[in-house]
Amino acid sequence: MSTKLSIGHDGSKRTEARVEHGRGSPVAVETVGNWYWIVSEIEQAGMVSKLVHALRAKMMLATVNKTDRLDARGMNRLQRSGTLPTVWIPSAELRDQRELFRTRMVFTQQRTRLKNRVHATLAKYALRIEESSDAFSKKGRQELRVLLAKLPPHARYATERVLEQLDSVMSQVAALHPGSRYLQRSRRYSTLHISLAFCFLCGNRTPCSCEWGEGSSWATAF
Repeated sequence: MSTKLSIGHDGSKRTEARVEHGRGSPVAVETVGNWYWIVSEIEQAGMVSKLVHALRAKMMLATVNKTDRLDARGMNRLQRSGTLPTVWIPSAELRDQRELFRTRMVFTQQRTRLKNRVHATLAKYALRIEESSDAFSKKGRQELRVLLAKLPPHARYATERVLEQLDSVMSQVAALHPGSRYLQRSRRYSTLHISLAFCFLCGNRTPCSCEWGEGSSWATAF
């Protein structure tokens, strides 16, 4: 169901009524956090979903108050005038694939925080890795075990727990690498698919040279 408005030349509302949607009808949806399932329902019903750029729509409507009813009327008015600011909607398959890359991003952020915490703990006691450029490589871990023994008991215990968590996170990162067995099960994954998925995350619709794009080691490693 949608709301049909009749507006006069002075911009005032004349009539308002509820109308049924037919197959192929455009349906506007704001870019809210849970738009995935809403768009899926619209597509399954045979209608055309229009994902609206919420900020641009608000600027175009120039409204102070923001309610669901006012948003529906405003998007209806923009859609009828052909000025509805829409954004690209990825396919259901690509929307699902995005979760792999987003999850890997979360794990890599956690990995960085855990590594920084280990370095910060060592720095509190004037300790640092000297023999290796990477404290978490095989060689660096050997030196790290020596340094842990120099920490006070509680700091050493806490750092050991952080390292255990770090090992778990790093295994999850490796499992979500493009070369992992999980992703290799599907031949649909290729360098192009991965670079496109990354560029869709950064906002571009074609392969680009951003940190997520085809030029990254993440994509070329596959």
